[in-house]
Amino acid sequence: MNPFSPETTGETNSGTNSGTAPPPDGAPDRPGAVGPRPMGAVNRLGLWTLYRKELQRFLKVVSQSLLAPIVTTLLFLSVFSVAMGDIVREIGGVPFAEFLAPGLVMMAIVQSSFQNTAGSLLISKIQGNIVDVLMSPLSPGELAAAYAAAGATRGLAVGAVTLGAMAIFVPVQVQAPLTILYFAVMASVMLALLGLIGGIWSDKFEQMAAVTNFVVTPAAFLSGTFYSIERLPPPLNDFAQVNPFFFMIDGFRSGFIGRADGDTLAGGIVLLVLNLALWLVCLQLFRTGYRLKS
Repeated sequence: MNPFSPETTGETNSGTNSGTAPPPDGAPDRPGAVGPRPMGAVNRLGLWTLYRKELQRFLKVVSQSLLAPIVTTLLFLSVFSVAMGDIVREIGGVPFAEFLAPGLVMMAIVQSSFQNTAGSLLISKIQGNIVDVLMSPLSPGELAAAYAAAGATRGLAVGAVTLGAMAIFVPVQVQAPLTILYFAVMASVMLALLGLIGGIWSDKFEQMAAVTNFVVTPAAFLSGTFYSIERLPPPLNDFAQVNPFFFMIDGFRSGFIGRADGDTLAGGIVLLVLNLALWLVCLQLFRTGYRLKS
């Protein structure tokens, strides 16, 4: 018998050992070789990479993304406290400054969350590098989740540092921490998703500015940020009762001062439903490539 025949060496005609199964198609045939990275139902590495990229984007401009909202909020606090401090000393038995502070913090949260996602999508479209994101092995849900999570993270970070700076000048008493956390998260996620929709829809900075100036800012200012909606006449009071921004601010404020102008439970449910609806809209926009693919 030939000692070098396939029968004695255990080799097949293809040069592989008969007792070892061949590697699957596309897999590396030796240790250390480059091959496809196995992915499960969720591309966790890609999701984390896009999320971290979005975080690093706004952390590189901390003076604009974190410090500027603090200065703006403190200016609002000082101006309204000086202008109305002698006229309106209390609202619902709560000192005016303590009533005003949570509303200003929430306004900083929603504006920062919206700006993060809207600005990121719009700049990527204008620079033409949005195609790199769309070609990545990320599903529409993973793309939306990474952008929305980064926007919400920025909003919550701005809210935390703004609240800390405001606590130096205004006594801040926490009555219901879980209520505060819930409405802060719901609000930041909602505005991050709205920013995604706005960024996808807009092709120019003028269009995004129109969304900010005619939708986000008026809704925030007419939601009881600086006053109790009980002071509003019937038409405006009715509008405030269906304004999602009112639910955000009223629920968030109730966690600090222990009272609310509306039903916080109903407001929390409304925000949850709206977030689910906005999430579905973002998924559909990424699936179809609306205004993303040329």
